Amino acid sequence: MAPSLRRPWLRYVRTPNLMTCTVPRMSETMLFVTQVAPYVDGPAGVHGVLDQAAVGVAQVAEMHGLTPRRVDDVRTLPVDALRKARALALFTIGETPWNGEQRRAITEQVRAGDQVVVSIHSATDSCYTWDDYGALVGARFDGHPWTQTFTADVCDPAHPACAHLGDFWTWHDEVYQFRDLRPDAEVLLRVRDGELDLSAPGARPPTFGYPLAWCFTEGRGRVFSTSLGHFPSAWESPPYLTHLAGGLGWALA
Repeated sequence: MAPSLRRPWLRYVRTPNLMTCTVPRMSETMLFVTQVAPYVDGPAGVHGVLDQAAVGVAQVAEMHGLTPRRVDDVRTLPVDALRKARALALFTIGETPWNGEQRRAITEQVRAGDQVVVSIHSATDSCYTWDDYGALVGARFDGHPWTQTFTADVCDPAHPACAHLGDFWTWHDEVYQFRDLRPDAEVLLRVRDGELDLSAPGARPPTFGYPLAWCFTEGRGRVFSTSLGHFPSAWESPPYLTHLAGGLGWALA
């Protein structure tokens, strides 16, 4: 199989004559929240790619034996359904209107190891009035001065989210800068030094550089975050979907 199509997130068992892929039964739910909400001080931009992302995330969920359910307004999401979900994927922006009971359910489920979180693209640009949220997704968005083609260094080529990429990955996307990156976050992809114009308006180079994807544990739970996925081409790209599927697989392991 070509390197770009390897599927490092799948689990295999050996038999005397063949290698068989084992996938869990479709019995658990993955909620995919795609809510666009205003910030405290004004409207947030709408990502036109959300419908495509919902199809891509549904594929990724089903590969792992999860039943996907899209949520475009968390105000209609019962707390019981949130507590029962094995995975919570977020492609949100603005002040997602989680109520206090929902917030407690998410943090308790993740810390107990009963729920995993997958943060996609602008999910780091959400929930500024929820103090624990930044720690839950790993960092806070701090602008995106660049939209360009760049080379990303693969920091952990053995990680399931990166194992298909080799030592580096050439990609076109918005490049986010972050603040408050968790010190225990394992950076998986990072923009190579010298790729960005650091004199661009709005650039505030952080000491930890420009990570694009990371993972960490929160209590007994796991979180995978990728800032990539702004453009439709991402959701038509097997390498990007493999990156996402590998991250989810790591979180579920």
